[in-house]
Amino acid sequence: MKIFDCILAMKALGEENRLRIVHMLLKKQCSVNELAETLDITQYNVSKHLRVLREAGLIEQEKSGQQRLYSLAPAFTAHLAEKKNVLDLGCCQFDFAKMPR
Repeated sequence: MKIFDCILAMKALGEENRLRIVHMLLKKQCSVNELAETLDITQYNVSKHLRVLREAGLIEQEKSGQQRLYSLAPAFTAHLAEKKNVLDLGCCQFDFAKMPR
């Protein structure tokens, strides 16, 4: 059974800042402000990247007071845990353990 759509996942992970966002979310849940500050990109651009990652099913958001917190989607986290930090899309793989941070 295919968990992730290959095209959507490749589109989402084929951009450097989105990969950097995923690396941050591997460690902990983050807000847009926190991501923007750490990655040194605008909040507007972070929000655009988060939308692409969310549409690919790789992240989810939850509301906490006035802000939204982002984390990896449970299916994505489970897949990475099962595959030792490798996202296997069938056509290609993303090895999060070997990627630069």
